[in-house]
Amino acid sequence: MTDGSPMIEELNDRSREVFRRVVEGYLLSGDPVGSRTLTRSMSEQVSAATIRNVMQDLEFLGLLDSPHTSAGRMPTELGLRIFVDGFLELGELTADEKSKLDASLGANDQDVPGLLDHVGSALSGLTQGASLVLAPKQEAPIKHIEFVSLAPDRALVVLVFANGHVENRVFRPPLGQTPASMREAANFLSALAEGRTLSELSGVMEREIAARRQEIDGLARALVESGVAVWENEGERHERLIVRGRSNLLDATETEDDLERIRTLFDDLERKRDIADFLELAEQGDGVRIFIGSENKLFSLSGSSLVVSPYMNADRKIVGAVGVIGPTRLNYGRVVPIVDYTAQLVGRLLSDRG
Repeated sequence: MTDGSPMIEELNDRSREVFRRVVEGYLLSGDPVGSRTLTRSMSEQVSAATIRNVMQDLEFLGLLDSPHTSAGRMPTELGLRIFVDGFLELGELTADEKSKLDASLGANDQDVPGLLDHVGSALSGLTQGASLVLAPKQEAPIKHIEFVSLAPDRALVVLVFANGHVENRVFRPPLGQTPASMREAANFLSALAEGRTLSELSGVMEREIAARRQEIDGLARALVESGVAVWENEGERHERLIVRGRSNLLDATETEDDLERIRTLFDDLERKRDIADFLELAEQGDGVRIFIGSENKLFSLSGSSLVVSPYMNADRKIVGAVGVIGPTRLNYGRVVPIVDYTAQLVGRLLSDRG
């Protein structure tokens, strides 16, 4: 991200105030801010002509832009970055906001993905953006694996972990499966997996299948490979990214260009398979990070901003992240503390659950 501090220091007090008020006005209304509007709010009495001259200087520096349809100015991506780095004042969470987030984790009997789903819904509701929650990868030892036939072309693979956590996924099994081949596959996998984590299982499974090729039926072998692939391949990674509140972004669109950017964002989210990038964004710095427009390598085509924070488990290891994505005119001062509080909340939840 661009470090705007040297440029801020080059501005005189009047330029800094004009810049700050233009950005604040734009974030509040979404509209370009005109010089006449600023004459009513400046700390010193100055003419509209003087303010227009300052705006032109700020535009020359690349901090403001002038839309063709308006005499007012709005911040560029660089301007927003400099504002966030040097002028942003963070608000305090209200008691109501805290209680809504706390209540989302109130159903303590649910599994972690279910609780994170509630957190995501509360986060999108409070910020009026789309929330992104990266659930932690399940690394507890496996206790038992079972396959359940639902239809000729659909089956359920159930994983029971030693800590009591249960996960199940629907997948398309290889054709021709029988009850006997499903039992054989489940027995083979359960014996192989017991006491191992999912990542450890994937490391030994191929070797074991190759070594015991004569012992395990071909149908069962294919079922083992396709069943575990539900976790190890794109399905697992994709499902770990919980997205809620897409409709909030649609409601905020004002032009056809806005709508097209949101469609692009949705496509990015639907196609995203390697979400390690999302966690990498959060791991690159402590606490909440803000990515504005093209700074955001995940969703750079969408013209959106991402506010993201990692969360940690009881061992202080980063295991996931929470974030909010929305238009670049997000209310950053309000969204940042909400995301920060949510990340701490999720971290405490995981620590309490061991």
